[in-house]
Amino acid sequence: MKQANDIQANLDPQFPSFIKFMLRSHVTGGFWLGLSRKFCTDNLPKQDTMIVLEDESGSEYDTKYLVEKIGLSAGWRGFSIAHKLVEGDALVFHLVTPSKFKVYIVRSRGSDEVDCALGLLKLETCNQQVESEKHICEEEDNKCWEPLAQDIQKDNEMISCTGLELVSEQSEDESKDLGSEVLNGLKFCESVVDFKEVKSFQDFSIVVNDLVIDSALSKYLRTKYYELCCSQNSFLHNSVLDGLNCKLISGMISETINITDAIRASKLTTPHDNFDTWDKTLKAFKMMGMNVGFLLIRLDQLMNLASTSKRLQEARLERANAKEEKSALELKLSEVRERIDRLDSEIEALGANPNNLDVMFQEMAKAPW
Repeated sequence: MKQANDIQANLDPQFPSFIKFMLRSHVTGGFWLGLSRKFCTDNLPKQDTMIVLEDESGSEYDTKYLVEKIGLSAGWRGFSIAHKLVEGDALVFHLVTPSKFKVYIVRSRGSDEVDCALGLLKLETCNQQVESEKHICEEEDNKCWEPLAQDIQKDNEMISCTGLELVSEQSEDESKDLGSEVLNGLKFCESVVDFKEVKSFQDFSIVVNDLVIDSALSKYLRTKYYELCCSQNSFLHNSVLDGLNCKLISGMISETINITDAIRASKLTTPHDNFDTWDKTLKAFKMMGMNVGFLLIRLDQLMNLASTSKRLQEARLERANAKEEKSALELKLSEVRERIDRLDSEIEALGANPNNLDVMFQEMAKAPW
């Protein structure tokens, strides 16, 4: 509760909030969440309505608010199961709109989620700081680049590469003699190289718009990209759309390697949002001509397995809840049976016929005094 209070203290005070400690009835069996009558009277709608619960990650869950019963019914069970709430957890409800709560979860078994929640609350302030610093950096960068741009304009041997401007340090005659032109560590490639001709990493060069861009990538990225190309027996960037900026293509190669490393390191517990981001990024690269279809297939397989694992956990939890509900019903049935047996015994002990009792009653009522 102290940790929950810390979170509540960081909330925007202009929006009302309250803390709810999870009891057994809230997270098992009927999954009913009763709310504070005063809070509901002061802040919530006066008629039954749908209330949205938004968790720390931004996922939203619809629940049914019942005015007369003062609590959340339909939908609360789904929220509880999705977040694996247990008895002892504490939830901070922040009413950000008349029908929407931002919910922060404080686990009874650890404080990681508390740190996460507090971090989210401070994110807006942090973002404002970053934007301010970014603006300052951009102004300084512009000042630094202005004289450099003037120097480049003065150079008569400027060569344009679809957005990349590189200055040659050699004359045209020297370039012809060497068969290629060295440009700040990059060089032009006069002949198209087929991947089948690449026998080792030493033979491997990344060519974009007739320009070898090896120096734009670290040795690690080039090595990993070489291994990926070997796995598909082709350059993955061979079919990129014409006219794309060289920096963009090298960036796509770099990010592709980052995603492959992330896929290799992923686990069943990796957040679904991570898989979704990788999937969207690779699909965008594919639209621009990168051969990443094999990565999308692998990612889709992993996402299916992760979804299956998540659903399995949910199914097991639902089954456990169903068993608990069954046990409660069986106990209730047992109590009802015992009551019936007791009443049967009582009726048998009385042993009187209702018709005879009626006759006896009438005779007694009409008998002379």
